Amino acid sequence: MSLFGTNTGFGSAGTGVFGTATTDSHNPMKDVEVTSPPDDSISCLAFSPPTMPGNFLVGGSWANDVRCWEVQDNGQTVPKAQQMHTGPVLDVCWSDDGSKVFTASCDKTAKMWDLNSNQTIQIAQHEGPIKTIHWIKAPNYSCIMTGSWDKTLKFWDTRSPNPMMSLQMPERCYCADVVYPMAVVATAERGLIVYQLENQPSEFRRIDSPLKHQHRCVAIFKDKQSKPTGFALGSIEGRVAIHYINPPNPAKDNFTFKCHRSNGTNTATPQDIYAVNAISFHPVHGTLATVGSDGRFSFWDKDARTKLKTSEQLDQPITACCFNNNGNIFAYASSYDWSKGHEYYNPQKKNYIFLRNAAEELKPRNKK
Repeated sequence: MSLFGTNTGFGSAGTGVFGTATTDSHNPMKDVEVTSPPDDSISCLAFSPPTMPGNFLVGGSWANDVRCWEVQDNGQTVPKAQQMHTGPVLDVCWSDDGSKVFTASCDKTAKMWDLNSNQTIQIAQHEGPIKTIHWIKAPNYSCIMTGSWDKTLKFWDTRSPNPMMSLQMPERCYCADVVYPMAVVATAERGLIVYQLENQPSEFRRIDSPLKHQHRCVAIFKDKQSKPTGFALGSIEGRVAIHYINPPNPAKDNFTFKCHRSNGTNTATPQDIYAVNAISFHPVHGTLATVGSDGRFSFWDKDARTKLKTSEQLDQPITACCFNNNGNIFAYASSYDWSKGHEYYNPQKKNYIFLRNAAEELKPRNKK
């Protein structure tokens, strides 16, 4: 496994012009920098599916663009192509065969990007910005699911200008995830809805939120048989809830944990509490990564209820993250998330996407 081998000279500690070591606060973990990152805050990242040879990464940004890079085995990244919306891109996903990328934007449209022809066509329309987009591959249908701030969840077959189905939500869609046959959507006002996708999508259950603050990110996890069995939900108050759909013992099996906070357990000083911006589950080990406005990523084992690792602090928030299909690469994006308002925005500051070898650090605790 040569990816990001010991030292490719790539991402190793920087040295200044006069030979003195420079401390690199934008990349304290000395991870691989993706070349030609977007020019504004990075909202979303997604790696190509296992059906594709090699690794391709797509990322959407507030500069209205979506970019695609090839990630080579030596860790080098090659910019391949980019496409534009007329508003910020809020979410991206891949088709299961890797031939298409789907993009959701504040311009109230979703597009399908054919990577072979490098052409895009509009495939969805909402009354408000589209916050989430997911590809659903069922035995009897495949479609795109879009969640919008217009309080609807719509399903599109990509060939028709009209949705196959439109489901009303109680509030604006803030985040969503799909692992067939399950979808989960978290909305404004702490709404939480689980959908079942077999035969056709339908609402399965509304859940009282286990969190007391605004929902920010959600990710479905699977059981040992690779069936979706629950989800992790992150809030703006430095906390993640682990919630099973049908647990044997709800009071014991469901729990929340604090993360992305300063000063650890020192109660004498006030604690800075940051948003959990994204959650991603490792495709092999079932462990998870969280990233936050504090500029750190952390790796967790939900079954052992332990933290596996926390990164050094980057000099800006981490806004998105994802694993590649075999779990060897962890990608994370460093850019301003406006969590401290416009006065902390520095247009001179660059945005970065980093790649880290994730093969070892996400192994669960109990397996020796």
